[in-house]
Amino acid sequence: MTSPTPAQIRRWRRYLAAERAERAIYQDLAERREGGEREILLGLADAERRHEQHWIELLGEHHLPAPKPDVRTRILGFLAKRLGFLFVLALAQRAEGRSPYDADDDATDRMAADERIHGEVLRGLAARGRTRLSGSFRAAVFGANDGLVSNLALVLGIGATGAAPAVVLFTGIAGLLAGALSMGAGEYVSVKSQRELLAASRPDPASQTVLPHLDVDANELALVYRARGMGADEADMHAREVLATLHLDADAPSEEVDPDEAVGGPWRAAISSFLFFASGAVIPVLPYLFGMTGWGAVVLACVLVGIALLGTGAVVGILSGTSPLKRAVRQLAIGYGAAAATYLLGLLFGATIA
Repeated sequence: MTSPTPAQIRRWRRYLAAERAERAIYQDLAERREGGEREILLGLADAERRHEQHWIELLGEHHLPAPKPDVRTRILGFLAKRLGFLFVLALAQRAEGRSPYDADDDATDRMAADERIHGEVLRGLAARGRTRLSGSFRAAVFGANDGLVSNLALVLGIGATGAAPAVVLFTGIAGLLAGALSMGAGEYVSVKSQRELLAASRPDPASQTVLPHLDVDANELALVYRARGMGADEADMHAREVLATLHLDADAPSEEVDPDEAVGGPWRAAISSFLFFASGAVIPVLPYLFGMTGWGAVVLACVLVGIALLGTGAVVGILSGTSPLKRAVRQLAIGYGAAAATYLLGLLFGATIA
């Protein structure tokens, strides 16, 4: 075997450091969990240990001293010890998806396949948490984003008409209160209605009581299972089994959806929406609240809102397993676009900012 080149040694040491850091992350996550989740995470740690050994064998004596992971991996390790389980899973899932092994001849095909499967394992672990979070998270993200964009647009639009700073301030506060109350009420109605819709699709427990009275040879029980997605023969067979045990179960391709997991509670969603809208809407008002006027207040409001939009977009990207940068830039572009349009409309009705 030929001696490795300096470039290969550097690359292999970088891979070794990354594998060790990822193993430590999975072990740290496993310490927080119990049962099946703990076993799964320890299984991922064992897989990373196999990958470590591959690079150690290639490096030989060059694997010492122990290499340090790159900045990105160190940041992930730092966050893994301090952030919530779902947040770290989402970060780790994205890290596994960026594996360079597919394009590296020094990594085996098995290692490249392992990394892809690791991403799917993490996706599965995160799925239940994402489902539970979806209702309140949607309300929080929409509330914060709407508060930021709508109140910035309102403040800029009123300011562009040449209104006095006090008018701009009180308009912003009024927009904050009105918007937060509207968002909270709207989110409550939306989630409550969605829960009722899901509940209407669940099997009726009262159906159990009619089973003993069905005609064994002529009944529509098979149609129940066909309506849930079974084929005709399978539905007939299942109906006969149910009648034999007199127990109407829910076995069918169309799984029941727990409204609590699918959309969250209406009060929780409403409160989240109210609070996050208010927290977003107060940001563009802050410069006026502290006595600033004119272009200084406008520029500072735009900068503060821009930072907040980038932050909310990045969080959405991380938790959804997509690019935080792309989501952050998209959020910023949409927010600034809406605010700019409202500001231009304000100019049509006034002169300039005082």
